[in-house]
Amino acid sequence: MPGFEIFGDEERREVMEVLETGVLFRYGFDNARNGHWKAKTFEQKLCEHTGSSYAHLCSSGTAALSIALASCGIGTGDEVILPPFTFVATFEAVLQAGAIPIFSEIDDTLCLDPLKLKDVLTPKTKAVIPVHMCGAMARIDEIKAFCDTHNLILIEDACQSMGATFKGKSLGTFGDMGCFSFDAVKTITCGEGGGIITDSARLYEKADQYADHGHDHLGGSDRGADDHPIIGTNYRISELNAAVGVAQLNKLDHIIAVQRKNKQTIKDALSELNSKLSVKSDLSNRTVEQISFRNMPDPEGDSATFLSFFLPDENRAQEVRKKLAQNGVDGCFYWYDNNWHYMRHWHHLKEMKTAAKLPIQIFNSNHYNYSKISLPQSDAIMKRTISMQIKLSWTEAEIEDRIKKITNAFI
Repeated sequence: MPGFEIFGDEERREVMEVLETGVLFRYGFDNARNGHWKAKTFEQKLCEHTGSSYAHLCSSGTAALSIALASCGIGTGDEVILPPFTFVATFEAVLQAGAIPIFSEIDDTLCLDPLKLKDVLTPKTKAVIPVHMCGAMARIDEIKAFCDTHNLILIEDACQSMGATFKGKSLGTFGDMGCFSFDAVKTITCGEGGGIITDSARLYEKADQYADHGHDHLGGSDRGADDHPIIGTNYRISELNAAVGVAQLNKLDHIIAVQRKNKQTIKDALSELNSKLSVKSDLSNRTVEQISFRNMPDPEGDSATFLSFFLPDENRAQEVRKKLAQNGVDGCFYWYDNNWHYMRHWHHLKEMKTAAKLPIQIFNSNHYNYSKISLPQSDAIMKRTISMQIKLSWTEAEIEDRIKKITNAFI
């Protein structure tokens, strides 16, 4: 991770095919494009890779979430359950839909705890958006069962987990719709881009229309002949971005294989280090683990973009984080202090600092006071968590050197 580490002739060739036609727009200009339809090609390959019936490529992962929410009919006053550990785009998309983000606890998967969802369920709950964070899966089978029981819409935010699976089934395919990001630092990249997948023809039709000003795309090369069944907006991707994504998607299996190999090497080293550091508790005579790893409901389905592990307490996590940095171990994240990915520092949300008034600020704004939300289980987990980014470009020598530096940081 990320895909830009292995840009090469494949990406350049796909982009040049677009530039040679002069057609950068994803629709129309049929004769001029010489058979090159990069967005359509990407969508076909995404369906093949995930096993989905339909896919729509769009301008970003945030756009994908907005498209999915609109397609599923989620809007003003609807409550949508989210985790507090995600990228800010997840709650931004909900707010922009006029809906209300409701935050629920995560567990040691670093994703929504299915056993806690009932605690935030109300008659206004319309949907659940589990976020498959840091390359791996939530307990998606249990979350889906909860949604099915309570007749809730399930939208999967798999923006960070392209290529990951659960029991052989692609993440993003368990819900009504699945969302991906292909931005500059994702597993595969379009530079900027996103996508949705679904098995529902009805939801795909809504998504296809909504993302392009409501066009039904039945006019052929003449966009003026299209009808507009619904009001939409512009979340289109360009053919240039899609072209980069086509080349990257062709490399996905290789990317996942390299990430898994590199991650396993470092994880094995940490496991060996843990066996040396762990000690017997004087009280219980049980071994106190100094390093433990994120719970993976299906380890074989991990896309391996991050190695996430837990330290015994917050103080030790802070200490190790500082020593990792001092030893030159880059790409390590202590999410508890992160401004973008954990709710603790989402001051703009807590104070509802928006450019214009949203529906949540107009009605019942005192009831949804994000500054007073308490999620002690999530805090306890995030205080102890460090995630190491796994890179594609590491050589064996660089990995060996990294392991030495990591070991020194723990001593």
